[in-house]
Amino acid sequence: MNYARFLTAVSAARKPSPIRMLTELQQRSPPSLISLAGGAPNPNTFPFQSASITVKNGQTVTFDETSMKRALQYSASNGIPELLTWMKNLQKNLHNPPTASYSPENGGMDVCVTTGSQEGLCKVFEMLVSPGDNVLLDTPTYPGTLAALQPLGCNLINVPSDRYGMIPTALKEVLSRWDPGEVHRPGSTAPKVLYTIPNGGNPTGASMTAERKKEVYEFVFFLCVVQPWAPTFLSMDVDGRIIRTDSFSKILSSGLRIGFVSGPKPLVDRVVLHIQASTMHTSTFTQLMVSQLLHSWGQEGFLQHIEGVIEFYSKQRDAMIGSAERWLKDLAEWHAPSAGMFLWMKLKGVADTQQLIMEKALEKEVNTHTHTHTHTRTHTVRASLRISAFKAFFIYIISQPILDNNVIIIITHFIQIYISNTPETLKMLEKSFKKKKK
Repeated sequence: MNYARFLTAVSAARKPSPIRMLTELQQRSPPSLISLAGGAPNPNTFPFQSASITVKNGQTVTFDETSMKRALQYSASNGIPELLTWMKNLQKNLHNPPTASYSPENGGMDVCVTTGSQEGLCKVFEMLVSPGDNVLLDTPTYPGTLAALQPLGCNLINVPSDRYGMIPTALKEVLSRWDPGEVHRPGSTAPKVLYTIPNGGNPTGASMTAERKKEVYEFVFFLCVVQPWAPTFLSMDVDGRIIRTDSFSKILSSGLRIGFVSGPKPLVDRVVLHIQASTMHTSTFTQLMVSQLLHSWGQEGFLQHIEGVIEFYSKQRDAMIGSAERWLKDLAEWHAPSAGMFLWMKLKGVADTQQLIMEKALEKEVNTHTHTHTHTRTHTVRASLRISAFKAFFIYIISQPILDNNVIIIITHFIQIYISNTPETLKMLEKSFKKKKK
C-alpha cells in the first residue's frame, strides 16, 4: 500500500522532532542513564508528592513518590508503553483485525494515544485533506467534524441519509459522477474522503443496519473475500485501510481527555509526528491513572463497566422517548435511536427553529441544538441525551471499482446509550412549539 499518495503536503513534510526523539530514547534507557540532552525539569522541584484516588468499587489508584515523579514528567508522544499494550490487546480481542499480524510497511495495525478522540480525528483530517479536495459526508453530520474540515478549504459534498444512516444508492449516485479513468490524473476532482456515522449518528441518532453496511461496502473490492461479515469495520480490514480513533470520554471521564488511534502504522506514525509538533503528548498523569484502572479491571472488568453504563442510560433513553410520546407526538416527528447520544426531531409546522431554541427555550433554562449548525435547513432540533458508552471514530481508506482506490471513508461510530431530559422539559417545549406555530 502506497500510503504516501494519501498524505497532504503538510503531513508529508513532517519530520521527527529531535527533542521528542531524545525523550523517547531516554524512556527506553535504563534508570542509570545520565541525560544532559533534553529540557526535562528535575522532578524534585514538583510540588506534588503522592496521590490516592478511590474508585467506586472500593479500589484505589495510587501514586507513591516514585510513580508521581514519572506521572508529572514528559512522556513519549505515542503514549506510555503499558497503556499502549493494553489498548492493542483490547483491539485484537474485540475486533480481531487481520492487519494485527501484518508488517508495518504493509499496513500492520499500530496504536497511539491522543488527547481525546477529537484530537485524533482533527489530526487525521489534516493528514489527509488538502485545500480543494472533495469530501463526502452524511447530512446532517457531526458539528465537530465540520469544525475540523471547514478551515481546511475542502469542498463538502452532502450524501442524503435517513433513519438508517447514509443511503447506499445515494452514495453510489454521487460517486458515479466521476470517471474512474480520471482519478489518478493531476487535477482530478474525484472525492478523496467520505465521512459517515454508522451507529448512533450525531446529531440524528441514526444507525445503519447490517444490510445497509453490506450495500455500502459492496464498493470495496476486498470484502469479496469469503468470510462472515464482521461486527466492526476494523475487523473487516484485510489490507490496512482503516484508521479508528476511540475515546474514554463517555465511559470513564470526559475531563480526562484521553483516547487512542488504531490503524496502519505508516499513517499512525504521521499522526504521532503531528502530536510531537503540537500537544507533544497526552498528560502522563492521566495515562498512568487510566492504565492502572484498566489493568486492575482487566478487559472483562472493563466490559462489565460498559454494560453497567449501557443499562443505566438505556433506562434514561426509554424515559426520554416516553416523555416525547406523551408531550410531543402531534407536534414533532422522530425515531427512537438504537444507539448514540441524540434524539433528532423534525418539528411540524415550524420552518425555522433557531429563534424557538435560542430564545424561547433558553428563557425557560433549556438548551438544545438546532439544525442550523449542521445543515442549511432549520426545521429540526437535536436534543442532547449525554450518553455514556464506548465511542469510536473510524477512518476507512477504501478501494472500490467506481473510483479506483482513491476514496477514503471516514466513519464515526458510536455504540452508546442515552440519558433523558425530564418530562417537565418536554412539556415546556410542547408549549413553546404551539406558540411558535401560532
